[in-house]
Amino acid sequence: MKNIDESRARLHGIFNITVTPFGADGSIDLAGIARSIERVLGLGYDGALIGGTYGEFPVMSPDERAGLFRHVMDVVGTRAPVMLCSADSDPRVTRDLSILAGELGGVPMVMAPYVSEITDAQILAFFREIAPLSRTGTIIYNAPGIGITLSPALIEQLAEVEGIVALKQGDLSVGAIDRIANTLSGRIRLFCASDLAFHGPMMNGFDGISTTNSCALPELVLASFRAIQEGRAHESRDLHRLWYSYRALARGMGQPQTVKAAMALRGFDGGSVRRPLLDLDAGQKAAVAEVMRTIAADPRAGFTLA
Repeated sequence: MKNIDESRARLHGIFNITVTPFGADGSIDLAGIARSIERVLGLGYDGALIGGTYGEFPVMSPDERAGLFRHVMDVVGTRAPVMLCSADSDPRVTRDLSILAGELGGVPMVMAPYVSEITDAQILAFFREIAPLSRTGTIIYNAPGIGITLSPALIEQLAEVEGIVALKQGDLSVGAIDRIANTLSGRIRLFCASDLAFHGPMMNGFDGISTTNSCALPELVLASFRAIQEGRAHESRDLHRLWYSYRALARGMGQPQTVKAAMALRGFDGGSVRRPLLDLDAGQKAAVAEVMRTIAADPRAGFTLA
């Protein structure tokens, strides 16, 4: 993206949250992440999200994250919009990564600083400082699972900040979604942060979703999203139900670990997780394999397993 206007025009649809493939020695498999991106773009995904929560950004150094940003943008170029997560507990890191993301043509995704007893006024001041730094605009990342839950009232204030172009909303409670959809739709782009329960936000007028499980089930998640996007709600619901058993496993065993185990079954470049996370053990991997075989046996899944 060249500027904020282009970001506002192109930020919509289904974005793959690309997992970061770590080697057993902790290195990042840059060729592997390039193959993962090419796969989803080739299938018709609208964009990619790099270095997010399930991309394990908290266990990467700022230099590693900057290198990942540069590599991915070299791979993607101008073909599709790319969200680059620049969130960090240190605002100095967020500042540097946000500027870099914009310079590279991606769009930085910024979380409120997750420090004790920060106030709404301080969060607003932080976004007023950070958001205008990127020439491509800035995405608000509301991530209750790792940071602070932003209230709809505060998000409405943040939407007025110079440079804010979109929201990735991780609080999927009914009241929050209802208010955000009806007060911010058309003002900034709205993304549902989870592929586990995206139907409500999409039916309420959100512009798109981000999805980690599409790293392992890219065909099925895409088909379900396109169906809801195109008004075929019953079809989307049925496709979503098809992989419920997988979602149930992921909730219990951890999403990055489960996704990477499922990717390995398909010959994809998931790699390993980094500590403090641990890769699944043999028994857990067997459970993932059984679920994946069951899903693949249904022609609607769009893939087969050897």
